Amino acid sequence: MDFKLNRETVSASQCIYEGMQEQGVELDYILPDYYPDIFKLVRCEVTPVIMDYSVSGDKLSYELRCGITILYCSENGSVLQCVSQRQTFSKSLELGQFCENPAVTLVPKSDHINIRAVNKRRLEMRGAVSVKIRIDGETSQQVVCDAFGLNVQLKKVPVRYASKKLTAEKSLQLTEETELSAAQPPVINIISCRCRASECEKKMISGKLLAKGEADVKLLYSCEKDGEGALEPMEFSVPYSQIVDMDGVDDSFDCTIIPEVVCCDVTPSADKNGENKILKCELELRLKCRAVKTASVMLGTDAYSTVHPCSVITADIKAEQIPLVYTENFRHTAKLCSGDSVPQTVYSIWCTPKNINTRYSPEDKKLIISGMLTYTTVAKDSSGFIVMPDKDVAFEESLDFEPETAGAAVSAEISVTGVSYNIGSDGVLTAKSELSARISVCSSASVRAVADISVDESVKKERDGDYAIKLYYGVENEEVWDIAKRYSTCMEAVMAENELSGERLEKGGMLLIPIVN
Repeated sequence: MDFKLNRETVSASQCIYEGMQEQGVELDYILPDYYPDIFKLVRCEVTPVIMDYSVSGDKLSYELRCGITILYCSENGSVLQCVSQRQTFSKSLELGQFCENPAVTLVPKSDHINIRAVNKRRLEMRGAVSVKIRIDGETSQQVVCDAFGLNVQLKKVPVRYASKKLTAEKSLQLTEETELSAAQPPVINIISCRCRASECEKKMISGKLLAKGEADVKLLYSCEKDGEGALEPMEFSVPYSQIVDMDGVDDSFDCTIIPEVVCCDVTPSADKNGENKILKCELELRLKCRAVKTASVMLGTDAYSTVHPCSVITADIKAEQIPLVYTENFRHTAKLCSGDSVPQTVYSIWCTPKNINTRYSPEDKKLIISGMLTYTTVAKDSSGFIVMPDKDVAFEESLDFEPETAGAAVSAEISVTGVSYNIGSDGVLTAKSELSARISVCSSASVRAVADISVDESVKKERDGDYAIKLYYGVENEEVWDIAKRYSTCMEAVMAENELSGERLEKGGMLLIPIVN
């Protein structure tokens, strides 16, 4: 008798590489003649960004750009001076294996910075940045979904998985000009520039994705007020609308678009009166698009023949699911300083999340997000100099959450949408931050599936007697499949003979086991 197996190919995501790369950053800088002498160093920041990356065969290549900002005060002036430099590094990494349809995640961060003034005109900076790297590739797994002939019985379960995935990236170069109001003083130096791309709207148009949103830019610039140095905040938004090509995408796909800020540079220029009151913003965004189509397949998880001996080879199959994304907003309050340590004037406070961790508590059905928030205060002290101290505050937030799939991997990205502050009547400087958590739930249906079945049709199973029916005492919650397999009969026949409505016994009791060849 002919024996035939039908097979199905199930795709899954496989982690190819996960690790960290470090890069040293050094700067030996002599001030140009038009800069005043150094009297007091205020702050040094190194901001790393990934400008470009590619995977070729088993090798990852990427370009790392580090923006260096050094702020200082001169002896005779209270105007904050700013030195800006850039360094670019070409990095590569051997992955150890070829990667099909790679999904690349690169997260750069500044590790440590040491700076000193060698003399009044020379600066030395030593630091390091690191890049967290994760590369996921696509794998294919063949499993048995049906069997015909030689009285083979196949136990099947339905599994949903990501049957097709499409990815695309597009870089946007945006330019925006904005003019300061009449009440705002002219710009001397751009001290701080922070940009955040909020979630964008998406729409599918005949095989293409339309992304529409805006990037919020927050500035702090040095200026003069009432004959002395001061700082002034400034905010504006840069809108964008872009079509991204994704061949093969249609309404059967679930699509996500994540906008990332690659770099944001703001340059002051003179208006018609010769004052630096026009700000030109050059912004680069990277749109990361992903489209996933879900399919359902019946996978064999066990097999036997009612007539012949057979062997079954099984394998662990991880069927990738579509990630579910949730957004939760919450607030955080921090006491930054009190009493004599409260600065004379506060110009701005911002907040930077770092070291974010997530864990799920199944007992409480809570998602716990923890980490560190670094509050940076820009202020003027009692001596009239600008200071920019940092304060790290630990936080932990519990959110009501219950993933649909047990054992799902949950991660969260925290962004700061706004920070406010006040000095209370008790003399305490308090900051309140508005935080947004983008929660991703990635589940994979792990199934021990049948990879192959072999039947020895030259041999027949021996029974312990010539009978058409047997008695069996079943226990509560026992699987009918296991009973039928034990007696080499058909599960459907056992269910029909005993008028069972489910594939597990609802209660214990005597069963009639029909013997079917």
